Amino acid sequence: MEKDQYRPETNAVRIQTEKTWQMEHSTPLFLTSSFTYDNAEEMRATFADETDNNIYSRFSNPNVDEFVRKVCALEGAEAGYATSSGMSAIFASFMALLKTGDHLLSASSIFGSTHTVITKYLPKWGIEHSYFDINNPAGIEALIKPNTKMIFVETPSNPGLEIIDLDLLAGIANKHNIILNVDNCFASPVLQRPVAHGVHIVTHSATKWMDGQGRVLGGVVVGRADLIKEIYAFCRSTGPAMSPFNAWVLSKSMETLHIRMARHSESALALAKALEGNPLLEWVKYPMLESHPQHAIAKKQMSGGGGIVCFELKGGLQSGTRFLDALKMLTLTANLGDSRSIASHPASTTHAKLTDTERVQVGITPGMIRISVGLENVQDILDDILQALEKSK
Repeated sequence: MEKDQYRPETNAVRIQTEKTWQMEHSTPLFLTSSFTYDNAEEMRATFADETDNNIYSRFSNPNVDEFVRKVCALEGAEAGYATSSGMSAIFASFMALLKTGDHLLSASSIFGSTHTVITKYLPKWGIEHSYFDINNPAGIEALIKPNTKMIFVETPSNPGLEIIDLDLLAGIANKHNIILNVDNCFASPVLQRPVAHGVHIVTHSATKWMDGQGRVLGGVVVGRADLIKEIYAFCRSTGPAMSPFNAWVLSKSMETLHIRMARHSESALALAKALEGNPLLEWVKYPMLESHPQHAIAKKQMSGGGGIVCFELKGGLQSGTRFLDALKMLTLTANLGDSRSIASHPASTTHAKLTDTERVQVGITPGMIRISVGLENVQDILDDILQALEKSK
């Protein structure tokens, strides 16, 4: 991939597929399953990987390639591959780089579906796993085994917004020759660039902030070229490719990602400050609040706190149900990173498959509410939350 010549937010706007003979200003949709050749020799050379020509949209497609180039430019990564969803990106990063007998060391504070992949499916291929407490990084190195091949972490974590020092993790991974795999979905490449801290591969659910409007599914893995080559080979054969249409939507979305993340972060911080100290709440959590346990780390490696705010309702599960039912504007849905603000109750939805003990271990309490702060006027968001809090008592 050629070196991108502009600053990241400009690259997100200006990186574009080469114009066709129609000289269009906006990249067209390449809705095609396959690509043609002028002669047999050109086709042979392409199938032999002697050219960069497209073969089949399961392997590559101009729309998908444009989206990947933008993510690589924003993350500062050498290469990447886009998948049909965030979970297929995570699964591919595991399966392409781990084998029978290997050991995966993961933070315990991870998305519920990732937990299911690690605990239910990886053991079927003889891949071991151990969990570490993201809040106790001093204990990580002791969990490394001779067969540990990968460390996986979300920072900030879903949904508890726990944060870990990426420089520290990269130092541990490099010392033991272990691949460091970071899910950067909550921060986005606008607010955090793990590669700059020594991370080897970075995964995203593009469904979230990258799309930003709740329209399409997508995932992407970027990082070191040699590792992405293995992930590409796995995906090329197994087929979790991103559709050209979804890539076209996501590439256009990337043009406004910097603007949107600034607004999401600004509104989320204002909301967190307004809610902190509310007598109906046990606590409020947001990376850029000084009360956040890893606030210093967040300020060091993030340029903004992102669009997620969490709080714990006094009264637990029953109060949580009453709160959600009382909301008038905020949406109840299984998503985040939308232009519209969303409220969810992780204990009964995204992390319901964890046991009560497992939820407590990763900081998911019965009354925890996760707010994905949208692009509405922040006072309207706050007003809706405050009136619902009054009815949750």
